[in-house]
Amino acid sequence: MKTEKHSNIISKLTDVINDDRVDLLHQVLNERTRYLTVVLDDIYQPQNASAILRSCECLGIQDLHVIEDKNDYKVNKMVVKGASKWVRLSHYKQQKGREDCLDNIKNNGYKVVAMTLSRNSIPLEELPVTDKLALCFGSEETGLSKLIEDNADYKVQIPITGFTQSYNVSVSAGISLYYLINKIKDLQQNWQLSKKEKETLLIDWLSKSTPTGKVLLEKYKKGILS
Repeated sequence: MKTEKHSNIISKLTDVINDDRVDLLHQVLNERTRYLTVVLDDIYQPQNASAILRSCECLGIQDLHVIEDKNDYKVNKMVVKGASKWVRLSHYKQQKGREDCLDNIKNNGYKVVAMTLSRNSIPLEELPVTDKLALCFGSEETGLSKLIEDNADYKVQIPITGFTQSYNVSVSAGISLYYLINKIKDLQQNWQLSKKEKETLLIDWLSKSTPTGKVLLEKYKKGILS
C-alpha cells in the first residue's frame, strides 16, 4: 500500500474513532519497537507463554516468534488480557521450524541471545545492546534446544542470589525485557519503528478500535467508499 493511500485510509478511519482513542494509539505507537524481539522455544504451559506475550505488549515489543515442536502454542485469555490483539506472532510448526526461525531473525539483523544457565553464559548486565536482539526462552523443563544454544551469538543468564536455581520462564522474560528496553532507550539507540511501519501498524490498530473498522478498511482499500 502506497504512503499516500496509507494517509488517506488513516484519515478516514480516524474520523470514525473518538479523539482520546486516537491519541492513545499514537502514544503507544511511539513506544513500539522491533529492536528487541522474543523467541519462545516450545513453551508447554499456556499461562507462561501468555504471560510473556502480555509483558512484551506492555513493554512495547511488537514481534514474537513461537516455535511449536512438541507443544502447540495456546493463548490463555485470562492471562493475556487482550495483548495478542496488538502484537504480531510468527509461528514455526514445520519439521525445520527452529532452523526457519533462526534464519528469519538472523536475516532481519538480529543477534541471537540464548537465555540459559550454561556455565559460559554472561550476566544480563553485560549483554551489549548495540545490535538488534532476539531473546530466546526455552521449555520450562528442558530449557532451550541445543540447536538454538549452538547458534546463539550470546548466552545470557539473570544472576540468582537465592537458593532456588532458576526463575520461572515468564519472570525471566519480564526481568530481561524490562532491563534491556530501558538500557536501549537510555543509550538512545535507533529503537523506534520507521514511519512506514508506524503507518501500517496504525491502520491495523485503527481498524481494531471500532466494531465496523475491519469492514470499513476493506472497503477503503478497494475504493468502494470515498
